[in-house]
Amino acid sequence: MMNLESKKAFINKSQKDFFAFLTNLSNFKQLMPENIEKFEVDGDSFLFSLKGMPEIRLVLDAKQEFDKITLKAASSKLNFYLTTVIDSVSEKSCNAQLFFEGDFNPMMAMMVKKPLQKFIDTLAENAEKL
Repeated sequence: MMNLESKKAFINKSQKDFFAFLTNLSNFKQLMPENIEKFEVDGDSFLFSLKGMPEIRLVLDAKQEFDKITLKAASSKLNFYLTTVIDSVSEKSCNAQLFFEGDFNPMMAMMVKKPLQKFIDTLAENAEKL
């Protein structure tokens, strides 16, 4: 099992507003890295691809009102979860942290660890810019 986490991001939105922002999956496009080549929302899932990477479809797996959203890989070949935990700081701000949990073979884990860490760090950094 491979577990990664982003640094905590400080967000200038209330916990409730940021939760609402994330549950509207089309908003994830604003958090994506600059090298995004494709982004399509389809119901409770979205498909994206970054330059030089395969397409990945994430499905909304679970929502815990205002403090947790979990996305799951749609493909059975890639078994992983991306969870965002949101903590209220004040009425107008919150902290968010991303947690990646993937079940990869050791070779795959070695190959994807750095790009995945960079990916979740970028999502967190872009959330701070909202």
